[in-house]
Amino acid sequence: MSSLEPKLASPFRAVFGFVGRRWLEHRALFAVTAVAMVLGTLTDVFMPLYAGDLINAVASRNAASLHAALMALAMIAFLGAAQTVMRYVAFRAVVALTLHMMAGMARAAFFRVQRFASDWHANNFAGAIVRKITRGIWAVDLLNDTVLVAFLPALAVLIGTSLMLGLQSPAMGLLIAFGAIAYIGVTALMQIKYVVPAAQLSNRLDTAIGGALADAVSCNAVVKGFAAEAREDAILARVVDKWQRRTSRFWMRSTLVGTGQSAALMALRAAIIGLALYLWWIRRASAGEVATVITAYLIVLGYLRDVGYHIANLQRSVNEMEDMVRLQEQEISIADRPGAMPAAIVRGTIVFDRVDFAYGNHASPLFRDLSVTIAPGERVGLVGHSGSGKTTFVKLIQRLHDVTGGKILIDGQNTAHVTQESLRASIAIVAQEPILFHRSLAENIAYGRPEATAAEIENAAMLANAHDFIMRLPNGYRTLVGERGVKLSGGERQRVAIARAFLADAPILILDEATASLDSESEALIQQAVERLMTGRTVIVVAHRLSTVRALDRILVFDQGSIVEQGTHEALTAAHGGIYRRLFERQALGLMTQP
Repeated sequence: MSSLEPKLASPFRAVFGFVGRRWLEHRALFAVTAVAMVLGTLTDVFMPLYAGDLINAVASRNAASLHAALMALAMIAFLGAAQTVMRYVAFRAVVALTLHMMAGMARAAFFRVQRFASDWHANNFAGAIVRKITRGIWAVDLLNDTVLVAFLPALAVLIGTSLMLGLQSPAMGLLIAFGAIAYIGVTALMQIKYVVPAAQLSNRLDTAIGGALADAVSCNAVVKGFAAEAREDAILARVVDKWQRRTSRFWMRSTLVGTGQSAALMALRAAIIGLALYLWWIRRASAGEVATVITAYLIVLGYLRDVGYHIANLQRSVNEMEDMVRLQEQEISIADRPGAMPAAIVRGTIVFDRVDFAYGNHASPLFRDLSVTIAPGERVGLVGHSGSGKTTFVKLIQRLHDVTGGKILIDGQNTAHVTQESLRASIAIVAQEPILFHRSLAENIAYGRPEATAAEIENAAMLANAHDFIMRLPNGYRTLVGERGVKLSGGERQRVAIARAFLADAPILILDEATASLDSESEALIQQAVERLMTGRTVIVVAHRLSTVRALDRILVFDQGSIVEQGTHEALTAAHGGIYRRLFERQALGLMTQP
């Protein structure tokens, strides 16, 4: 479990509160399931009565006994038919109920995960997140079956049988009632106190396996680059070995508890049959009444035999839903404020007004009383040492973090008071390492404008110098690019990302060293595309190589969260002792000494 996730004070109560709210959302299906299942089960309660009448009729063998036997047979057949119909209705309803719940939970979990802050995603494995969601979705199927198909009928049979036999023999009714309750109570206690802790450890390590697999598979290129397959095998083997030990303990404890349950049921069976024989011997019960008791017990036994298994399934479903419930209870730290309106950004004026900002786990703020204005259409570079605040500055503009003091205005609108969707739709980003979806090139380019026509997509690709290489591919714009775009070269991915920014046509553009680590031919093509892209927009360039900011209108030099210098390239290089001049000279010297 991530340290950022909330702890559940009572997992059982939290999970059933979560599931109960979903039952209420689909109350009609829930009611049909419960009523049909109880009615179908009550037919089992009355079955022993007519079985006893049948035995009495057969034992009597007189003129009236044939009619009594046929009536008992007819009622047994009617109860069997009624049970079949009611159970069919119940199973149809529970299937529909479960599918509606699973689909709703999948949508709700994905909705929240997509809106969690970037810090949350940075602290959680993608594979583990997916595993938690899918495991939680399937756990509700097990929980519904356990509660509505197993426990509810068992409860109905237990209550109905105890009342029915109690009317004939209070001692027999009490024995079955208290014996069954004691059996269920001891079984539940053993499951919760003895089996469940082992099951929880097994589940945690199951999640760890998913995380380890996703981590290694998603970084497979690095694994191959360092010939580290054997190392990754060993890392996974350690996790799997620990999971195997914990799961073995869980399964062995379950087996031991199951054996104890079988012994308890055998003792209860002996007590009930013994009491029935005793009542028959003292002539307080007929042969038919003994048959009724034995039949009733066998029916109750059928429901109780697997109660330990059902309790284990109930606890298992609760354990497997804990992570999903945590996701639902996890606060969305950066949420739209009530009444937030869509942003109306046209010119792209950006104002930092006395901004303070500190990361949650840092004692001292990174920005303190930071004020700066970027004019509409101005092209601004951000330079400075790593950790000086450049990336944070850009993230605050996108509201990936909330400021802790002051405000950020874009075209006079406070970014905290507008919807995040509209704010980020007004900002196009080309990152140093662009990420593409495993979808077609056309879908990737049109990601910012899904409604774009094929002609608009091709025009954007031409402006980004991407059209030619796309047309050389076997499937052209329908080519799938692979996970994160691995089927394309670095330069091709950059040009697709630039085409995506062209098509988004946002008034604000953020570039994160789009030409870094590329060959000279790709760099030239991308520089041409970037020059076109910057025209008519407010541009912020996060610069690692200072040669990329020489032609910009203004350069902001960051140092430990403060803007310590600003101006044009010429003005900053002319300032003796300045940070920018020192950085520039160091990079220039490095270029001169390269072979």
